[in-house]
Formats: sequence, C-alpha cells, structure tokens
Amino acid sequence: MLPLADKLRPKKIEDMVGQRHIIGKGKVLNKIIENKSIPNMILYGPPGTGKTTLANIVANTTGKKYVKLNAVNCGVKEIKEIIDENKRDLFSYNGIVLMLDEIQALNKKQQQSLLEVIEDGSVTLIASTADNPYFVIYKAILSRSSIFEFKQINQEDIIIGLKRAIDKLRENHSYDNINIEDEALEFIAQTCNGDMRSALNKLELAFNTGIDIGSNSVNITIDTIIECSSSKILSYDRGGDDGYSILSAFHKSLRGSDVDASIHYLARLIKAGDIQNITRRLLCVASEDVGLAVPQAITITEACVQSAFQLGLPEARIPLAQATIYLAQCPKSDSVVSAIDKALYDLDNINVGDIPIHLKDAHYAGAKNLGRGVDYKYPHDYPNNYIKQQYLPDEIKHKKYYIPGKNKNEMAFDNYWENIKRNK
Repeated sequence: MLPLADKLRPKKIEDMVGQRHIIGKGKVLNKIIENKSIPNMILYGPPGTGKTTLANIVANTTGKKYVKLNAVNCGVKEIKEIIDENKRDLFSYNGIVLMLDEIQALNKKQQQSLLEVIEDGSVTLIASTADNPYFVIYKAILSRSSIFEFKQINQEDIIIGLKRAIDKLRENHSYDNINIEDEALEFIAQTCNGDMRSALNKLELAFNTGIDIGSNSVNITIDTIIECSSSKILSYDRGGDDGYSILSAFHKSLRGSDVDASIHYLARLIKAGDIQNITRRLLCVASEDVGLAVPQAITITEACVQSAFQLGLPEARIPLAQATIYLAQCPKSDSVVSAIDKALYDLDNINVGDIPIHLKDAHYAGAKNLGRGVDYKYPHDYPNNYIKQQYLPDEIKHKKYYIPGKNKNEMAFDNYWENIKRNK
C-alpha cells in the first residue's frame, strides 16, 4: 500500500507547495516546463522538499522516455544497460530523461563514466541530492548542468499541503466525518523540519490512530499528533553542507555578539552530539574574535571545554552554554588574527630579508667572531625594561602588523607603551 505522500504526489507544477523562488509564475523552472526545453539539471536540497516530484513533472512534459533510477541501488553498468534497453524505443520518443536520485552515491569514477551517456544529447540527466553538489558531484557533470537549490518548505506552505491532503482523504474515504484541529496542523508544520513528506506521514499516522469505528468518523486533535510524533529530527551531516552551515552560523553569531542566536545554533549542534566541532569553534572564537579585548577568554573557554569533555552529554551542554554566552557577550577584537595573517602573507609574497645580526643566536663558540649578538641590548638592563633597537629585518623594518583594537584592554596597553617609548 502506497504511503499518503506518494498517493498525493502532485502531477502539475501548480499543485506543488513551496519553492516559489524557482517554480513560481515566471520563474526559471516554470519557463523550462512551458518551453519543453530541458537542460541537464541537478536538484539540490533537503529531503521532502519536492525534488523528485518536480523531476517527474518536468520529465512528463517533454515527450521523452522517462527512466527513473536510484544511485544507491545501482552502478554505472546497470544505468548503461537500462539506457541501452530504452534506446530501442527512441524512434517513438524524442530522447531519454534519466532521473537519478541520490547521485552522490556514485563515486568520482562512476560519475565520470556517466558522462558518456549524457554527452551525445540523447540522454537528459535530472539528478537529485540532499548534499551540496559542489562537494559531491564531479565537476564535468556540474559544468554541463543547471543547478537548482530547493529550500525547506515554510510552515504556511506545509499547512496548505496538509489541508489539500485532508480534502483528498475526505474524497477517498467513506467515514461520515473527518475532523482535524487547526492546532494539530500547526503542530505538524512546526515539527516536520520543512519536510512535506514527513508532514504527510505524520498526518497519515494520526489519521489511522484517530479512527473511531463506533461513530464511523476520524477525529485528530493536537494530543493525537503528539502521541504519534517521535522526536523532531534536525538536518545535520557533519561532513556535509548542513553541518558546515550550522557551524558557520554558530561562529558568526558568536562573532556578531548575538547571544540568543548563538545558543540556538549551539542547541542544534548539541542535538547532533557534535561536541568536537562545538569546542573547536569556541576555542577559535576566543582567540580569533575576542582575542586581546579579553585575554582571559581563552582560559575560561578552555576550562569550559575540558569540563564538557569530562562530563559528556547531556551534562556537557551546561559548560558549553556557559562558554557560548560568555564569548557572545565579550568585547570583540580581530587584531590577533589580522596580525598573524598579514605576517604570513608577507612571507609568501615579498622578500622579508634576513634576521638582524644582533638578534641571531650567540650561544656557541665563535659566534662573536661572526658578529652574532654583539650589539644586542638586553631590555631588562634599562628603565621600564625597554630600550629601542631594531627587531624586524631591514627589508620590512617599517612594517606594522599589529593594530590595537578599539577596546579598553588593548587601548590601555597601547597607551602604556606609547608613553614609555615617547620618553626614550
């Protein structure tokens, strides 16, 4: 028996919900379907957002032979064999549309082989993947394809899709009444993670649970939905686009001093159990984005990190949240990362010259004969433990790598040294 999501799969683009940025009136995919001129396409986005549905709609408008395969279950050999079989029917069709789900399951060599069947134009490829295509798809295929990104479906569109499904259920079942609370629909929309298929599966389970044989009716309340719901599954792949995006949002929220956003993305990472990447980001932010504005930030963050590893989840969430809130609220300065990156850039791009001879190692017999360390002045022999002398090589002696941040701590040190050096 087909799941409700498959029974209700839209046959026309107008019946799809979500993805207005690419399938709305006048948008690119709508025009492609109207013109029936189909390029090779990569459909990329989270599960349950309409990739397979759109591929079916596109293929059915072309008049071409439609072949649908899943790369998880077959290799290039099987793909070629199936295409060769279907090429016998080409006299009645205008080519072949190959719908290939989960293209990322093919390795690089297999994807290279796939080029052969799309190169001559007799086969049009429509591939789908939940992974970032720039990470998982061979460049030669990308260069021959148009890439369309599908986004999570918003709650309003999920509710529209659910209401259409309920209308269909009323048409196809002989129950006297099918009643569903608006709050139940809203709860499904809030917990399906932008996945229409997941929303329809939740609705179907609640429908079967809410059947009242005695009154020949179906009653679905929010309690019915909660009873049927498992924990919400967040989209997170440590090595994929979703994982990197959540980590990026976490880091940028910390850098931007948004405590609430930082805690939100931390919660996502904790839900995925990714302590390793959380701690790496926290330690990085402590030096890269807080740095010398609050020098003790790295020490406090390290203490929280060590506590998290010792405690393990779920208790680790507490010191991780402590470090997150602390770093988000700290004054910010990127003077540390800016200084080291400028110095590294110069090493790669300009002649930085030799170390001044008075700074070179002089702890060996004969060093003085070579002039090593002879003119070095020991700062602790002078007032305020400072004496002016050249430390940078001649070629870059006027370079300034460290620019103090405009914060209380760095400005205090800067003023201190400015006074010392001015009086020399």
